[in-house]
Amino acid sequence: MGNWRILLTDGLEENGQEILRAAAQTDDRAGITAEELLQVVGEYDALIVRGRTKVTPAVFDAGKKLKVVGRSGVGVDNIDLNAAKQHNVTVVNAPIATTIAVAELTIGLMLAVMREIPRADAGMKEGKWLKKELEGGELWENTLGIIGFGRIGQAVAKRAAAFDMKIVAYDPVVSADDIRKLGAEPVSLDELFTRSDVITLHTPLTDSTRNILNAEAFAKMKKGVYIVCAARGGVIDEAALLAALDSGHVAGAGLDVFATEPPGQTPLVTHPKVVATPHIGGQTVQAQRRAANDIATEVLAALEDKPLRWKVA
Repeated sequence: MGNWRILLTDGLEENGQEILRAAAQTDDRAGITAEELLQVVGEYDALIVRGRTKVTPAVFDAGKKLKVVGRSGVGVDNIDLNAAKQHNVTVVNAPIATTIAVAELTIGLMLAVMREIPRADAGMKEGKWLKKELEGGELWENTLGIIGFGRIGQAVAKRAAAFDMKIVAYDPVVSADDIRKLGAEPVSLDELFTRSDVITLHTPLTDSTRNILNAEAFAKMKKGVYIVCAARGGVIDEAALLAALDSGHVAGAGLDVFATEPPGQTPLVTHPKVVATPHIGGQTVQAQRRAANDIATEVLAALEDKPLRWKVA
């Protein structure tokens, strides 16, 4: 065992903790407050978080010994990457562990919102037989527009193809040839808006993707389009989406992420045309075990100055 000390602030599956404990002193402080974190982080060589903990410039200032911060999952928008670089702290994540889970939830949200499954279930539990009111739509032969054609977008495309959906994709990083090889038609963002019956987003939250679906974008879409998002909160202008739902231009939305989390009982969350879930994209037993294994081994590799698979900064 090395002399390193590793702090867990949002918990970690036992398989990952076992890997860490075999190599370093590991402290599980799940639920630690921001103030408490600032008081103790200076004692640790590594910090592993999920989405709850905000790794701010103040955390890096206080973390005098920090060599690496690990995010057990994909998104690192809760970690200040500029501050990490300024303090010469490596940031790593576990980008492939939750791919299948998020892709499957995306398909689940499509089916749930297009077939109004939650409403049907709620009606049954209230003793109501809503059969005549629940005439939904099919995925079959509809055009699916995928914004962001990385690992998760590709996994969604593969599963959507099994429903005989026509798939178009927009990604400024992935080449048109690669998009074609992966089973989708490359299109511009505007063409995706105008052609798609269902639009799903799989992008990180950056300056270029913030509110990528806004009022102008919704105006370009077909009337009756469905929107699905299990990516990051903030990529959709929620006020614009609410207006599009109220007008009927957007037929329904399946949302797993929100600009503010938890969002509370907002008009969007409680809208009858919205199926909302509490950011559960990666919340499967299998995904969490994969993420724990991946981030534990990656953080230890960083401490040991070994080659890294998933260095973010």
